[in-house]
Amino acid sequence: MRDDSCDAHAVSEGYSRGRMCSSIGMRALATVAFATLLASCVTPQQPSAPLQVALTIDDLPIHGPIPTGETPASVAQGVAAALVAARVPAYGFPNGHWTVEQPETMEVLRAWRAAGLPLGNHGWNHRWLKEMSPEEFEQELVKNDQMLQQIGAGADWHWFRYPFLDEGESAQKRAAARAVLARHGYHIAAVTMDFGDWQWTAPYARCRAAQDSPAIGELERTYLQAAREGIAFSRDLSRQLYGRDIPYVVLLHDSAFEVRMLPKLINLYRASGFRFVNLPEAEKDPAYRDQVDPSLPAEPKNLEDKASARGIKLPQRQDFAPQLAAMCPAKAG
Repeated sequence: MRDDSCDAHAVSEGYSRGRMCSSIGMRALATVAFATLLASCVTPQQPSAPLQVALTIDDLPIHGPIPTGETPASVAQGVAAALVAARVPAYGFPNGHWTVEQPETMEVLRAWRAAGLPLGNHGWNHRWLKEMSPEEFEQELVKNDQMLQQIGAGADWHWFRYPFLDEGESAQKRAAARAVLARHGYHIAAVTMDFGDWQWTAPYARCRAAQDSPAIGELERTYLQAAREGIAFSRDLSRQLYGRDIPYVVLLHDSAFEVRMLPKLINLYRASGFRFVNLPEAEKDPAYRDQVDPSLPAEPKNLEDKASARGIKLPQRQDFAPQLAAMCPAKAG
């Protein structure tokens, strides 16, 4: 006996009328087929992985010119306070020579640790690797070690940030430095998001001295514009290189302008969809494997070099250096 009530189901399921539903058994088969077809066509959307970013602060306890009325302690404490208030983890990378030349700056580093923020190694004198022999590089590393052993307890301070991000002028120099780091149990603190924040340090000191509020406002605007362009730049390269967003590691510096801008910068990253993680968590990602472990053969060192090695054109972004150099010029005499 024909079941005409099946015809509507057959039409909706894309089957020919009548024959597919000539019996109760065939009707059940059609129902199963429809459910299978529907399941194959409707794939639940997978939630995208959250964007992640880790902040790192170079050049503790002193970076660049400090505006009148500020001290190394007030600057570092301001940076630490902004991070703690926003509940953002961050590694600081000090140069130990300041603790000898200006012994009071040791308290700056102690206060940083008291705020619950870890420290890494940035070399004793912040020297270019290309200007040192492997033996001199090892001395720079180990001398900073001694200072970190005093104040770095309670956190892993075996993270090295190359001064100037300089990994050497040749493959041989780079390999020799990595061998030194591996021998001393260090990881390399790679950078994958950088907008040259240090360029705002000196102009801010000049504009503070000149009490030029409009110029300081322009410094704030351009800083945030550069940060936004830095986000777009790194995300573009990461997606071309890896087909995804890696956890990014941002390079910042310990400056009075950073104190002023950190709350706004943190809000910018959060508004852009980022959540903050610490450096070791970010660099557990496979994209950092050769950077983190200096015992491995070195690949091109950052997103830009990796992209260039693969013939990927770098995205454009604005060079703010000429504008910043012209702001609030120092008066002659």
